[in-house]
Amino acid sequence: MGVSMKDRVLERLAEISVGARKVRGILVLPPAASAVVVFAHGSGSGRFSPRNQFVAKVLQQSRLGTLLIDLLEEDEAEDRARVFDIGLLAGRLQAAADWLATQRETLGMRLGYFGASTGAAAALLAAARKPAAVAAIVARGGRPDLARESLSQVTAPTLLIVGGDDEVVVDLNKEAYALLRCQRQLDIVPGATHLFSEPGALEEVARLAEEWFLRYLVQAPA
Repeated sequence: MGVSMKDRVLERLAEISVGARKVRGILVLPPAASAVVVFAHGSGSGRFSPRNQFVAKVLQQSRLGTLLIDLLEEDEAEDRARVFDIGLLAGRLQAAADWLATQRETLGMRLGYFGASTGAAAALLAAARKPAAVAAIVARGGRPDLARESLSQVTAPTLLIVGGDDEVVVDLNKEAYALLRCQRQLDIVPGATHLFSEPGALEEVARLAEEWFLRYLVQAPA
């Protein structure tokens, strides 16, 4: 018996124009997906990041769509000023969200952001700029201090995940937790460092993210 179109995983490349630049990504929609999560990477990473791809696959197994994007083009990624230009990165992330809102396959889907390192700051800033656009945020090893002035304007439920041995970032996320006014949670993964490369650490990140997005993207009323 053949597999019908509605039972197939949709996977396609995305190319989103932002001025003279392009945001490139990979959109994956499992069957019956009702929400989509955009991944914002940190410096030196992108849509081919094995860590983000691992988390994305876990979300896809729970019927959540994913869009992994490169926030910077190759030549821009070598410019440290652009890597830490959170306003620029947030604008690119918002462009990806706007693109999803126009695509036939994702029209009307609820939106989440998954941000890592500087990408977490970009996700928080984008969410503060356009609160109605995003329904849930997860930050992995995030640098929310880079979006400090906008944290109180974030309305989407926000989960901060930090490695217990990533001491400086733990402190930064504790400060961000205190500044956020939305539904929020801080989870510290014991023994994990910034990249969550320790055995079982990334699996715990994926589990926590999956639980958060299912709660606030799928189960919560639109």
